Parts: sequence; C-alpha cells; structure tokens
Amino acid sequence: MEICGCLTVTGKCFVVLGLKLLFLVTLGVPVRSGDSVLKDVITVRQGDSAVLKCSVDSNVSRVAWLNRTTILFAGNEKWSLDPRVTLMENAAVTEYSIEIQNVDVHDEGPYVCSILTNKKPKATKVHLIVQVPARITNISKDITINEGNNVNLMCFAVGRPEASITWRHHSPRGFHTFVTEGEHLELVAITKDQSGSYECIASNGISAPDVRTMQVAVNYPPLISKARGTGTAVGQKGVLQCEASAVPRADFEWYKEDRRLFNGINGIRIENQGKQSMLIFFNVSEEDYGNYTCVAVNTMGITNASIILYGPGAMHDVNGAAVLSHFSLCSLLMMTLLYLVLKF
Repeated sequence: MEICGCLTVTGKCFVVLGLKLLFLVTLGVPVRSGDSVLKDVITVRQGDSAVLKCSVDSNVSRVAWLNRTTILFAGNEKWSLDPRVTLMENAAVTEYSIEIQNVDVHDEGPYVCSILTNKKPKATKVHLIVQVPARITNISKDITINEGNNVNLMCFAVGRPEASITWRHHSPRGFHTFVTEGEHLELVAITKDQSGSYECIASNGISAPDVRTMQVAVNYPPLISKARGTGTAVGQKGVLQCEASAVPRADFEWYKEDRRLFNGINGIRIENQGKQSMLIFFNVSEEDYGNYTCVAVNTMGITNASIILYGPGAMHDVNGAAVLSHFSLCSLLMMTLLYLVLKF
C-alpha cells in the first residue's frame, strides 16, 4: 500500500492502516459487538485553545488521535506537522488528551481518539465547533443628502453563529431613541431631524459587539428661529438680532424697506457669527427707527423675517417675536429669482 511505502517501520504501517479503518468505523460503518463509540461536542471561540479529552485504562495496547483521515498522535509520537497541536502531559494515566492552540475555523470538524483494548477497538468521537465573534465587513460611507429624499443605509457582518444587525441613531440635538434591526435601513423622505450619526451594531453573543458609525448630513432651507427687535433711545447703541438654522449654513442680508444695508455705511455694522447675524447701530437717530428685514438664504431656499427698531414708549411686539415681513413684493421676487439662477 502507498502509505506503507512511505514508512520505514513495518509496524507503523499496520498501525496507520488499523487506525484509519477504525476511524471509518466511527464515521458510520456498523460497529461490531463489543466495540463502542462515545461522542462529545466541544465549542470554543476563534483564537482560544481547545482541549480534546480521551479516557483510557491500563488495558490499552494502542491509542491515537485522528482528525478526519489525518493522524495527529500515535501514542506519544506526534505525526501532525501543526505546531499548535500538542499532547497534554497528564499526571493521571487514565487520560490521553490533546490541545489545539489558537483555534481557527478550519479546525472545526470531527476528531477521533482510537483505542485498542485487549485487541478490541474502541473510539471516542469529539466534534469541535468553532465560534467566530461578529465582525462588520462593510458599511455605507458618510452621506450628505437633501431633505425629502430617500436614503438606504447598509451594514454587513460575519460571524458564527450568524451576526444580527441593530441600528441606533444619535441626533445632533441629543440621543434619539430610534432602534431597528436588519442589514438595510431605509429612511423615506428624510428630514433634518434624522441627520446625525448612525451606529451599526453587529453581535452574536460570542464577544463584545462590533460597532461602526457613519454620518448622515441633511441639507435643508433656512428656518429663522429668532428675530429680536429692540427699543433704543436716540444717541444710544441699538442691536437687531436674527438667527437661522440651515444646512449648508445660511448667508444673511439686511434690508430697510427696499434698500439693502451694507457693513460700515451710515454708522451701522453687520456681524455674522455662525447661525446668527446682528445689525448694530452705534448712534441711533430718528431716521433709524422703523422696520428692517433679515433675509437668510442658502442653496436650498430663502426666508425672511421683519424686525423693528423703535424708540422708548413706541408700540411694538412685547414678545419680540418675528412677524411676517412687509418686504416689497418686487424685492422678494428679485431675490427668489436670483436664488433660482444660482441653484440651477
């Protein structure tokens, strides 16, 4: 036989043949009367060590460990070339066990401890199961999208057992209790409140979940949230404030009636800081009193609010709330036309 031809010791040839035949018996060939096959299942995590145990007694004449059709150990002699596989040194003579270090997926499968006792075969079959922690292999990249469009996020993971996917949304305004499951997350007609970070959490109970994060930015037109007028006496400093949220960030323009105001002209200053714009009068005059319009514009749209600079005792909105601008129809149409030209 071919296997005998590669060995120099005839005795070893018969051992190999005998062990392999015994291994085939344990895989399904009927066992003779007096033979026995004991089965065990061992589950380990990828990267850990697995100990395969086999009980023997003083009547054992031959013993070996096999993996499928490969002999790992025959007695105390190692046949496997894998340095991870070692024969454990046990104080008790009734145990013949091997250890596989740094277990990987390809180590999974059947192992057989073949024993010959009083010239009768016996075997202990051990099935090794290798579990693999969940790991995310692919996730959508960061995305910027216009409000009202649909978004499909995806996250794929591997693991043994199969990994489950959970999505969690963190809004820029704080944690948002949005949780769903599945590899795909579809956001229909997305709104600005759905912007922020999205966590993909892959888990299968083997180790700590694998977590990856992606960012979703939502473009939306300006929304003026604060338009505050002020009452200021002649000769004093007056400040009108306008605040607008928008993505991309809004640009501000100030008007009095149909006339656009510019920084540094007629003793006024325009200061823009983030989402806030201030129209500052360093020395208020009677001519400065009246209605002003704050215009906020970005690539998504345009909006405006009316703000009043008034003198002491003048009638005004006690809450300082924004009211609809009495901006001339002509000026508003011109700005809208300009916005459309810039956008398209």
